[in-house]
Amino acid sequence: MFGERLRKFGCHEWSAHWILFLLLTGLSTFASADEAYIGLPLGKLNTYANQVTGQVYAVDEYTLLIRNFFYDGLGQDTFFWAGSTVRPSNIGFIVPDEEGRTNRLQRYVNADVTLKLPDNRKLESIKWLAVWDLRENKNLADVYIPEGLEPPSPQMISEMSRNSHGVKSDGVMVMDSKTITILNLFYDGNDTDVFFSVGIGPQPTPHGTKIPDERGYLNALTPYTGKDVTVILPGKMTVDEIDWLSIYNFRTSENYGSTVIPDGLNIPPSLIHIIERESPLPNCEQLHRDLRMSWEIFGPAITFELSGQIDEDEYMALGISGSETSSQMVGADVAVAYMDGLLGTTADYNISGKFPCTNVLGRNAGVCSDDKVGGVPNGYQIHTYVRNEGITTITFRRNLLNTEDSGDKVFKQEGDTYFVWAVGKYNSYKEPTYHRLVLRGDLKLNLGRKPGVKNCEPFIRTKTKSMEKSWGPLRIRDPQVTTYTVRVGVPGGVKGYSGITGQSSPGVAWYVNGLLSPELYLRRNRRYTFVIEGGNDPNNARFYHPFYITDDAHGGYAKYTEEERKGKKVYAGVEFDRRGRPHPSAAGRLCSWVHNTSHRYSVDDYPTYPKFRKSLRLQCSEGEPSILYWTPNASVPELLYYQSYTQRDMGWKIFIVDEIINAASSSVPIYWATTVACVLIAIFYSELKRTLS
Repeated sequence: MFGERLRKFGCHEWSAHWILFLLLTGLSTFASADEAYIGLPLGKLNTYANQVTGQVYAVDEYTLLIRNFFYDGLGQDTFFWAGSTVRPSNIGFIVPDEEGRTNRLQRYVNADVTLKLPDNRKLESIKWLAVWDLRENKNLADVYIPEGLEPPSPQMISEMSRNSHGVKSDGVMVMDSKTITILNLFYDGNDTDVFFSVGIGPQPTPHGTKIPDERGYLNALTPYTGKDVTVILPGKMTVDEIDWLSIYNFRTSENYGSTVIPDGLNIPPSLIHIIERESPLPNCEQLHRDLRMSWEIFGPAITFELSGQIDEDEYMALGISGSETSSQMVGADVAVAYMDGLLGTTADYNISGKFPCTNVLGRNAGVCSDDKVGGVPNGYQIHTYVRNEGITTITFRRNLLNTEDSGDKVFKQEGDTYFVWAVGKYNSYKEPTYHRLVLRGDLKLNLGRKPGVKNCEPFIRTKTKSMEKSWGPLRIRDPQVTTYTVRVGVPGGVKGYSGITGQSSPGVAWYVNGLLSPELYLRRNRRYTFVIEGGNDPNNARFYHPFYITDDAHGGYAKYTEEERKGKKVYAGVEFDRRGRPHPSAAGRLCSWVHNTSHRYSVDDYPTYPKFRKSLRLQCSEGEPSILYWTPNASVPELLYYQSYTQRDMGWKIFIVDEIINAASSSVPIYWATTVACVLIAIFYSELKRTLS
């Protein structure tokens, strides 16, 4: 009768059943306004045995969530079980658990369990979910999937309005409660102080909230030329709390393009994990989605806290800029903080160049710790350190005044100070290498501001960390190739040198015959020619890279002490005088593969190495290359490395073989072996069949 009344008001039959179901399952199944949205409620599990309880939600068209799931674990052969029969029965299929496994269920105590239907099945294809004991053919608990269910799914909304500066897009997709994707976005990037902004009200205003770009940066937007851009709302913010998304100029209060976020979108809940980290210090600034700084001035000292969502082998660097009018790395005085196992470490560094610390002509230059440039060893005093839930937090202190170290800058209590920051990996020698994240633009802060201000959000992390697939391995395995042109170039982000070799990059890498740090295959007793163009000016420490061949996987022969060199063997590219002192002999003019554009945010967006390579241009200085001839003889080991004499981790492997089989020909024997085997099997079965008949 209730359904008939609903139909009189224009409701479809399935709508009537769905509304009736919601009323019968109880309005209590809906989350209150204060609770986080976790999906469309389907009801409580009907309990029959083993104390199974829980609240079930539809997350999206493929996924269910059981909230506060309890099961005593005493079933004989119990699984999550789903099917399309009228009632739960043994006709169904196993639904993998929250880890994607189909093992027998263990004990659960008020756990939140996310279940994805296997084989791309959709919720509309099943009528129930059960906790089922296969051995006893027994239903321990179940919940029914209502007919006509419309599970949450990504929703397409209107495109970005085309107001100015070339902003346009296809539609905008609201992926879930925290994630928005702008399809095919264009923006000319020809202005400063322009950000993604969200807010409430009928149209964008200067009171909107700046949100990080697709890479987590909180800096002015760079150009977009038809790219799909996905932004994640910061902290606990969800799409239910905003009315619009805009590309907004906060300097001129101008909306370059925007879209309206409709109310009541039937979208999936976000599976992003919110990680609260409250600092006891009174000031906090969000430097990046994954990094923030807090501080306090008390008496003659300043205390800093760096907190970052970083890997275990990464560092966080923060310090005063090398310029008083902008944020500049060269000339900066920074603290480098990281976890070394269970211990926290903070070291004082001076930056005289954008390359790892290098000793050339008897002087250290680059990113050098104070003790290597004649300064006072480590003016920072570490206080606390902890790593929890993927967040590294390190607190350290320094005097406000100069520490009698000419490289240490003074922290001003009044007025603005320009800062720099970076995040990257440290190498096996605990030295900071080329950054993964770095400040773009300027960062200006008043350290003595009163009262203290906290402009930080909770950290956010997706359920599984995405792993970028490298462009490698790259190989030169051609028996006809006997000449190799060796140049330097950009390392190519996480898909480039680091992804190919698994080693941290110093910010420059060897390119061989146009390939980024490829594996080389050389034949014994054959003469090879190496044309070296890695730079021959010792006064330019950043680009002075003599080439040599060694059994050392890291290279940088010049960095080793005399004692350390005893364990490293050199095969070519270094000559020794009568006293046993090394001298590089393969240093040619500088030819470098560099970016065509200054906007390098999207280097990891190139799906393949050839596409990345096309984005580079070759830049050469005057002069001649150095020619190195080398013949690997019978005593040479099977694995060697080509490296830079002055810098670690720039090259990669050389395989010394008796015969080179290139990629094309190596598959021929396998193909013919397979073909012959198939023919023999066919003949055998033909003869067997004839014999039996």
